[in-house]
Amino acid sequence: MRTYGETIFAEMTRLAVETESVNLGQGFPDTDGPRSLLENASRHILEGVNQYPPGPGRPELRQAVSRYRSRHYGLDLDPDTEVYVTVGATAGIAASLLALVERGDEVVVFEPMYDSYAAMISLAGGVRRPVALRRDDATGRFTFDPAELRAAVTPRTRLIMVNTPHNPTGTVFDAEELAEIAAVCREHDLIAVTDEVYEFLTFDDRRHIPLATLPGMRERTLSISSVGKMFAVTAWKTGWVSGPEPLVRAVRTVNQFLTFSANGALQLAIADAIDNEGAWVEHQRLTMQGKRDRLAEGLSGAGFDVDVSEGTYFLMADVRPLGYLDGEDVARALPREAGVAAVPAKVFYDHQDEGRHLVRFAFCKKDEVLDEAVARLKRWGENGA
Repeated sequence: MRTYGETIFAEMTRLAVETESVNLGQGFPDTDGPRSLLENASRHILEGVNQYPPGPGRPELRQAVSRYRSRHYGLDLDPDTEVYVTVGATAGIAASLLALVERGDEVVVFEPMYDSYAAMISLAGGVRRPVALRRDDATGRFTFDPAELRAAVTPRTRLIMVNTPHNPTGTVFDAEELAEIAAVCREHDLIAVTDEVYEFLTFDDRRHIPLATLPGMRERTLSISSVGKMFAVTAWKTGWVSGPEPLVRAVRTVNQFLTFSANGALQLAIADAIDNEGAWVEHQRLTMQGKRDRLAEGLSGAGFDVDVSEGTYFLMADVRPLGYLDGEDVARALPREAGVAAVPAKVFYDHQDEGRHLVRFAFCKKDEVLDEAVARLKRWGENGA
């Protein structure tokens, strides 16, 4: 782990605080989730739900997760054996990779990749086999070359890590892209681990399609999601892993020696919200779509070339129209020169040249915060960037 150091999110957030910058770096909202969720959590805490819950998670939450996966996607899961609660999606990812990857096993990942993937594959003793997502000039969205995906698979490949909706590019894999991934998994008998935390934040009438719903994939897919992005409570760190019993059992075996259990009072509140706050989730999706458009227009006006975001909290922007070649130079300069914090995208790549020219901005902020960031960026650009 010597090569990892402090995460880029912690570094850029600290820099934002030091410079009193508008923080569009780390992806957390500056508004809370539904009032009923917060009140129920407080009530359960005050009523004494403050000791260890069952290791696999409160049955109420496991049942609620099973119901929503069935309701939205037609996936029928046994809540007792095929749903497992973790301390956020990050812990679910960690336990899944530690459970399934042996030393020397290869893991196919799409880059840019969320930073915990690389760290956890390293801790498991695995080897990353990155496949680049590149901008399609015809659509402005990021996608992969199926030939490159197939070329990344070797006899040592154990699993494919799939993140859709994708952080940081904002791509939502469509049916054709998912079919390519599923075909590779079936042909090479691979496990898929899917990070679906932004599943309810897709825009412009796009639909999230879980990989587990494709033919032959339910029995080989571990799906991971969480309440943080679903209900805008990222500090609650409550997530879940779902899939076939043998794979979930492997995760459970590992995670009992990592975090063991997650907060029981929050689990009860989350279970109720999953069943009853669907309208809030839909309103949040539409609100975030508007914020995406607001920031995209502002960044374009400030001189950035803005890529298409089909989902998540994020926009990727090209710094080359501003006369820069390296997004990291821009990201490190912006807090002190413009009073705005962003994240250099190249830190999400093994092959950093692929993303050297990109920075990631988060739009999950109040409108007045986004407007202030845009105003500062325009002044910065007008003063010669």
